[in-house]
Amino acid sequence: MKKNYIYFLAPLVGLLIFGAVYWNFSKGLAAREAARIAAEKQKKEDKLRKQARDNEQAIKEALAAQAKRKAEREAKEAKDKADKEARALAVEARDKADRDARKLTQQVERLEKAGVKTLEASVSRIPQNTVEVTEEKPAKALLKLLESLEDHDDVQSVHANFDIDDELMERLS
Repeated sequence: MKKNYIYFLAPLVGLLIFGAVYWNFSKGLAAREAARIAAEKQKKEDKLRKQARDNEQAIKEALAAQAKRKAEREAKEAKDKADKEARALAVEARDKADRDARKLTQQVERLEKAGVKTLEASVSRIPQNTVEVTEEKPAKALLKLLESLEDHDDVQSVHANFDIDDELMERLS
């Protein structure tokens, strides 16, 4: 019978040892597997957070670039509009000057037909408001500027809207 016990005890001991090892292994395996899964999950979450931050940053940069382009476009449009208006005003002023010159020529011709002789005929600007110059230093500077403009070959006529007292003009002469 002792032999029979060995056939029964050896597998039983082996089964108990296997059960203990398996239980110890499975307990550690579950913890290791849970840790590995948690680490993978954390890694995925970190990757998703980083991707979300990168996407958010890219969106902010894209919006900033879009706002910059929009501001540049609006500034260019405003500049183009101002340039267009300035050109229109310049064309209008040129056309008005041409009309005034034609009117003057027509008036001079009518006067000559009526028998009136003209010594000089010109279109000139008359200031709507004048600036009184009472100090000597600015008056000298203005007169010097006017003289240099009149002496310049490319300047046809010079107009000014300042008024210098006769007394001050005599001192400067």
